Amino acid sequence: MSPYQFCYRITKYDPADRDTHGSYTGAEDSVSDHGPVESAYLESVAAFAEETGIHHLTIREPEVGGYINFGLEAPITGHGLAGLFPPDLTGYHDGAEVSMTVGLELVRAMLRDNGAWCRLEVEGKFAVHVGYDQYVYVAGSEPCDGAVARTRARGLFPERIEASPYIPDFEHQSVEQRPADDDFWHLLYLTVPRDGTLLLEEGHVGNAVRWHRVTRDGIEDVRAGLAPRALLTVWPDFLSPDVDAVLGALPDEYTVEFVMADAAGRISSFIAHEALAADLRKKLDGALALGTMSLLVDEREQESLFTAVLPDQDGVLRARWRTDPTPSDIRWAALRKVTRGEIRTGTVTSIAPYGVFVDIGGTEGVINAAELSWQSFAQYTDVVEVGQEVAVEVLDVDLARERISLSRKALLEDPLPSFVSRVGEIVSGRVTKLVPFGAFVRVGGEEDGFEGLVHNSELAEGTVESPEDVVTVGDELVVKITEVDRERHRMALSHRQTFGSSACAPEEDR
Repeated sequence: MSPYQFCYRITKYDPADRDTHGSYTGAEDSVSDHGPVESAYLESVAAFAEETGIHHLTIREPEVGGYINFGLEAPITGHGLAGLFPPDLTGYHDGAEVSMTVGLELVRAMLRDNGAWCRLEVEGKFAVHVGYDQYVYVAGSEPCDGAVARTRARGLFPERIEASPYIPDFEHQSVEQRPADDDFWHLLYLTVPRDGTLLLEEGHVGNAVRWHRVTRDGIEDVRAGLAPRALLTVWPDFLSPDVDAVLGALPDEYTVEFVMADAAGRISSFIAHEALAADLRKKLDGALALGTMSLLVDEREQESLFTAVLPDQDGVLRARWRTDPTPSDIRWAALRKVTRGEIRTGTVTSIAPYGVFVDIGGTEGVINAAELSWQSFAQYTDVVEVGQEVAVEVLDVDLARERISLSRKALLEDPLPSFVSRVGEIVSGRVTKLVPFGAFVRVGGEEDGFEGLVHNSELAEGTVESPEDVVTVGDELVVKITEVDRERHRMALSHRQTFGSSACAPEEDR
């Protein structure tokens, strides 16, 4: 749905010169005349802007000419931006505000297929889109009857339509785009190998990128020099100093992106195929390191590490890049839907030495040993097994490390408080574990019981050098609950203090 109430398609093509299928059959050429007709287009756009009260325009989704040119005119050096922006395109970026004069020159460059293309907008109020074959779309919040009349007077044909076909539709992105916020930069820091490097691709304009070799110490310097709203892609450092070996590994037929580093450390890239092999050595003159990248989306997704888009200074992400998410991006988007403190039901997917992994619906979290059960256990499989469904509470979501911490224990009743009122009782329990300083005994049931420690000094009268001298794992032992420490979550037991009690006498003697 168009955000603008009024939209006009402006062309130089007389509607009377269309056949029954709507195809134009007149004599007008489908390229710019670089003269009076082109000027009429610019004057028409200016008229609509004036009547709407527009004096500045915002550049959205800017592009420059790429490897393939779809225009009918040959692209020119500078993409039609020479004189408007510096050669490095500073100021030509998503969200940049330009004067009406510069905006009209951008329309001229687009009419000529010079290589540059962008949407020109004032959000919710005005938009100018230049399409193929000299079609211009002007949309706004006002009917602009005067501008329509002035457009006709200049020999052009304005037609009211429902919406511009160039209104962007980013509602169906496969995953949410990750902002290049503090979490992103922390993740980048953690990902850079110690004393090593990664490559950061900065897409500052469609079809135009800058490359940065990143070290842990140099991240902030790179961050400070990025263009506003840039698309960032993180890659392993795949550049090889053996340039000849990289070239020798190319197949007989190829179309790849070459990424090269020169003696000054500058990194650049370009696309080439085998038919341009004669010119390739010239382009690689001075290259000290070289790498190649596939142009296939699926392969690039697997090779790149993760992506992000620079938010504005207020932290809001307004850039509308179409991105192909990496596996890391998909995990991050799933993590964004998980909230600390929420209860989820998941399935145990794997068990590792450091914890139990649980799929909680599109992403995995981990339960470490301390959060698995109130009961002690020798191994994780004593409590859960792969494929088992478990209820868990989300303890923490770490977007930088892409980790979710879970607890199964948090949803189970802590058995210790029920023993506070039972201090002094004599009960029977099972020996579960022996340690150099004593024996652990579980009193109560398997699920609602609790393990307390019988210290060596409380195992028997006299000195006990080793608990194995008195008991073995699995023995039933009569003990007295001597202390319950809720703060340290511990319970102390004594077997020695039960001596002489009727509780420890044979049943027939009671």
